[in-house]
Amino acid sequence: MATIAIGGIMHESNTFSKTPTDFEAFSHTIGDDLFSVWKGTHHEMGGFIQGAEDYNYTAHPTVMATATPAGPVTNDAFDKLTDMLVQQLKAMQKLDGFLLALHGAMVAESYPDGDGEVLKRLRYTFGESLPIVVTLDHHANVSQQMVDNSTAFVIYKTNPHIDQRQRGLQAAKLIMRILREEATPTQVLAKPPMLLNILYQNTSTEPMSSILNAARQLETDSNVLVANVAAGYPYADVHEAGPSFVVVTDDNPQLAKTEATRLSDMLWNVHDQLTLNLPDAADAVQQAISSNKYPIILVEMGDNIGGGSPGDSTFILAELLRQKASEFVVVLCDPECVQTCTQIGVGNQVSLQVGGKTDNQHGNPVPIRGRVRLIHDGHFIETEPRHGGQKYHNQGLTAVVAVGDSLVVLTSNRQTPFSLQQLLSLGINPEAMRMIVVKAAIAYRAAYEPIAGKIIEVDTPGLTAVNPLHFRYENVRRPLFPLD
Repeated sequence: MATIAIGGIMHESNTFSKTPTDFEAFSHTIGDDLFSVWKGTHHEMGGFIQGAEDYNYTAHPTVMATATPAGPVTNDAFDKLTDMLVQQLKAMQKLDGFLLALHGAMVAESYPDGDGEVLKRLRYTFGESLPIVVTLDHHANVSQQMVDNSTAFVIYKTNPHIDQRQRGLQAAKLIMRILREEATPTQVLAKPPMLLNILYQNTSTEPMSSILNAARQLETDSNVLVANVAAGYPYADVHEAGPSFVVVTDDNPQLAKTEATRLSDMLWNVHDQLTLNLPDAADAVQQAISSNKYPIILVEMGDNIGGGSPGDSTFILAELLRQKASEFVVVLCDPECVQTCTQIGVGNQVSLQVGGKTDNQHGNPVPIRGRVRLIHDGHFIETEPRHGGQKYHNQGLTAVVAVGDSLVVLTSNRQTPFSLQQLLSLGINPEAMRMIVVKAAIAYRAAYEPIAGKIIEVDTPGLTAVNPLHFRYENVRRPLFPLD
C-alpha cells in the first residue's frame, strides 16, 4: 500500500498591511494531532484524510499550519514552518507521494513567492521524482516557480470556497493515478495582464461563472486531468499577482497550453466591462434605512478580514449611529474594550471608544454607551460547508454590548464572518436583525446570502479597499489592467 504524506502551510499575505505574521500567529498541528483537528472537516485536509480510505493509501500526517490573513510572514516563521515540514517528511520510513495544501498567495519577508519557495525547498530536498500534488486557494497568485516545482495543481472551483473537501479528494485520486502509472501530468500556466477586482470574483456570477463552467466541461475530456482557475489576490504587490489558469493534461503539453490560454482569454476579453459603482458608507446606510427587506447585509469591503484587514474599521458603524439606524449588529476586533467590558461585568452600563485603533486607515474610534449583555469565550463550531472549510473557530474572549436596540460585538481575535455560528453562539439571531455589517468581500455569502433580504456592498477605505487604484503597486508586472 502506498504511503502518502499529507500536510500544508497556508497564508494569504496582504503586503499593504504593516502587521507582520509571526510564528505565534500560526495555528499548527503535527503528527497524529492533525487527524484529530482536520478529519471530517470540509477543508481539503479532510479530503486528503478521507482519500486514504477511498483510494487505498496510508495517509501519514506531517504539519498543517494556518494563520488569519495579515501582513507578510516573517522570515523566522517561514523558515521554522518549512523546516518542520521537511523534517517530518525526512523522518518517514517510506514516502511515495505528498498531498500538500498551500494557499498560493503567501508572501514572506525575503520571499515574495512564498509558496514557490516552499515547493522549491521540497524539490531540492526530495528530488524531481517525488509526486507532489498541491491544492491551492481560488485566490492564489500562481507563479511559474510553483508550476515547475509541483507535479500537479488542484485549485478550488468555488468562491465562497465550499468545495475544498472535494478538491482534496480530487487531488488524492490524482496522486494515486500517478503512482499507478495511469497518468503522467503535464501542466501549463497562462496569466492575462490584469488584476481581477475582488468584487468580480464570485464564482456564481459573471464573469467567473462562465469560465468555471468551461473548466468543469474541460475536465470531462479524458486527456485533461485538471482544469484550474484562480482569480488571484489583488492585495499582494508581487510579480505573480493576478488571475491564473493552469491546465493539467495527461502528457499533452500542447493541449494544456491551448486550453489554459483559452480560459485566460475568456477573462481578458471582458476585462473592460468590469467597472465599479458602489455606494460609500453614508449612502449605503441611507439605502439600508429606506429598505423594507430584512436583514440587510452591509458588506464593509475595505475591512475584509479574510483579505488581511484589522477588523476594526468604524466607517459604517459611525454612519449607523449618525443616521440613527436601529436593530443593527456590528462586529469589531477590539481586545482593549473587551477587557473593559469584562471588568465592568454583565448587566452593567459601559462607555467605550470602539474600533479604529490598529492604524489610521480604518476610521477613528467611535464612542458608544450601552449595557454589557454577554461575555463569551469566543469558541464556536461550524459543521456546514463554509468558506475556509474549518470546523473549530475561536474569536477570543468576546463581549456583546447592547446599544439601544442594536448590538456591538467586540472580539479579542480577528474573526472572518464566514459562519452564522459566530453570532448564534452569542445568542444573536441574525434573521431577527434589520442590518448586519460583515467585514468581508465574497466569502461571507455561503453563510449570509440564504438569510439576506438585501445585500449592499460598500466602498469603504482600508487595507482591502475594493478599487486597486487606492494602492501603490511597485512590484507587479507591467502593464497591468486596471493600473495601466
